[in-house]
Amino acid sequence: MKKFQITFKGQVYELDVEEISGAASTGKKAASSPVPPSAPAPVAAQAPAPKAAPAAVPAGAQTVIAPMPGKILAVNIKAGDSVKRGQVIFILEAMKMQNEIMANQDGKVSKVNAAVGQTVSTGDVLAVLG
Repeated sequence: MKKFQITFKGQVYELDVEEISGAASTGKKAASSPVPPSAPAPVAAQAPAPKAAPAAVPAGAQTVIAPMPGKILAVNIKAGDSVKRGQVIFILEAMKMQNEIMANQDGKVSKVNAAVGQTVSTGDVLAVLG
């Protein structure tokens, strides 16, 4: 039997939890009893981690950004490759669907910021085309 203390909606509860190995069970049920709430320990306010500033984009270059959050399934380019407008350069999985991310202009890939398996957020810069 292990004892745990949890707080739910400001109420402190003490739980006794029995570990069951395999399918055997003793038939005992865990009991919970409210514990009088104690004064919560003060938590130091933490400033959110500063978000990395976007890298400077050379004049005339375009960025390819993630239109939605998801996971990169394929990267079809590398730095130095030439691409044509409309060419599929990334496959992004979002909500169990594969979305093609295409080059937004003709040009040369100057930087690739995403890798296969990476999770990206909306607005993340996936590549820079110059």
